[in-house]
Amino acid sequence: MVHNHLIGGGFGRRLESDGVARAVEIAKQVDGPVKVVWTREEDIQHDMYRPYFLDRLSAGLDAKGMPVAWNNRFAGSSIIARWLPPGFNNGLDPDTTEGAIDLVYGLPNFHVEYVRVEPPGISTAFWRSVGPSHNVFVTESFIDELAAAAKQDPVAYGGRSSTRRARKAVLDLAAGKAGWGQPLAQGQGRGVSLQFAFATYMAMVAEVEVAKDGAVRVRRVVCAVDCGTVVNPDTVRAQIQSAVMFGITAALYGKITLKGGRVEQSNFDSYQILRMDEAPAVEVHIVKSLEPPGGMGEAGTSAIVPAVTNAVFAATGKRLRQLPVDTVALKRRA
Repeated sequence: MVHNHLIGGGFGRRLESDGVARAVEIAKQVDGPVKVVWTREEDIQHDMYRPYFLDRLSAGLDAKGMPVAWNNRFAGSSIIARWLPPGFNNGLDPDTTEGAIDLVYGLPNFHVEYVRVEPPGISTAFWRSVGPSHNVFVTESFIDELAAAAKQDPVAYGGRSSTRRARKAVLDLAAGKAGWGQPLAQGQGRGVSLQFAFATYMAMVAEVEVAKDGAVRVRRVVCAVDCGTVVNPDTVRAQIQSAVMFGITAALYGKITLKGGRVEQSNFDSYQILRMDEAPAVEVHIVKSLEPPGGMGEAGTSAIVPAVTNAVFAATGKRLRQLPVDTVALKRRA
């Protein structure tokens, strides 16, 4: 008999059965009920981890700065290939490529290539927002770079703002509510991201402050979302708020390192998460829609990360192409 306990915070980890297998193994050796509890240290140091990826992108712009060609080649682990082998067909993983192959931009020439590369000795597993958590950071960072290369405002940039009504609505709403274009103090900046993931359109504007020592503080986040028909708006807001905190943690602190074959992090003193005094103000604006409902549990995590890193670029002029944020690289020279 299995008693399933409903707890928060497990996210994709609950899809794995290693905990069940261990309880069964122990139960075979004793008479009576068995309760297996992992300490946080055991959990962090013997977990299955979010995949690591490497992307190489290139694009061509026309005379107006509009993208006319887009190429993205990336390599990394396929969770589906391990977890659901029949779902990994002809070298394609629909989970790993989500957010990279279904962009909201009308690109006339578009090429994406995924190469499966597994880390030796380490199992990778699902993580909140999964494929889009990696791909949206890459694509939205790159589109921001294209806007800079074209010397255009990131929100007004034609490559980002044209066509589809739904995406234009969330982009304009988020930018307007965030006061896009209004001046900020030195060391502060705003960044924007736009995505279509989990059947939901979402735009986010992050307002950040970068200290002299390179520390990044996210002060404010404004989100506009079109997730189709909304049954409970409070649930939509709560999901976005929690996803924002989750994504900021990943952007600023999320890193697991190994030394001598062992994970170095063991608890929240060495694996830092966003703390209450660091939490930004979060505003959520919902676009009324009669379309079928889209997903809300994960979309905010993928949207917030490039909004933060693009805001860091606006504040410092330094482009971030790797996560978590390297505060040493952002440190101001005296």
